[in-house]
Amino acid sequence: MIRVLIVDDHPIVREGVSAVLERERDIEVVGTAGTTDEGLRLAATLHPDVVLLDLKLPGAEAGESVTTFVRQSPGVVVFTAYDADDDVFRAIRDGARGYLLKGSAAADIVDAIRQVHAGNSYLSPRVAAKLVSDVAHPRSRGGLLSARERGVLRLVAAGLSNRQIAETLSLSERTIKFHVTAILNKLGADNRAQAVALAAERGLLPSR
Repeated sequence: MIRVLIVDDHPIVREGVSAVLERERDIEVVGTAGTTDEGLRLAATLHPDVVLLDLKLPGAEAGESVTTFVRQSPGVVVFTAYDADDDVFRAIRDGARGYLLKGSAAADIVDAIRQVHAGNSYLSPRVAAKLVSDVAHPRSRGGLLSARERGVLRLVAAGLSNRQIAETLSLSERTIKFHVTAILNKLGADNRAQAVALAAERGLLPSR
């Protein structure tokens, strides 16, 4: 039996997906939650095999939910309305094993859960098509850096610390740390100095 925890802030989504999954003989919905904190509490006590996780929950900073839930359960399937490249790559990099779009057919939801439980990965067909397109037609210069990440990178290049960048952009230091880590990963850099050098080489920083 595949034990599933659903974490989504919309009751109608939780109820609808639960109804779909409860028709399957090999799947059991062991719990549902509407917030990150509630979901983590349930994950810690129920030990689900798969967590169906809304990507953007209230009160959770971007990207942090996936990382936090992966520590509790490696079988995280992101369940979201967002198919932007940044969201997809960030979720996968942070450990999600599946990326499922809301509006997917019931059969696709069930398939994603079974695939991830079996140790495989799953991407919604529309998301997979976008990734294939990106590989076949890579974007120039901007690459996979979001506008926010490029802004943070410019401040890193100016020599500002995470705390100073946070104050400049009116964001939390934790969020800046997340963005800096994402920049390093996307550029393939080992440290901030190398990231700045690689960014300059690729034309991601304004010329002086």
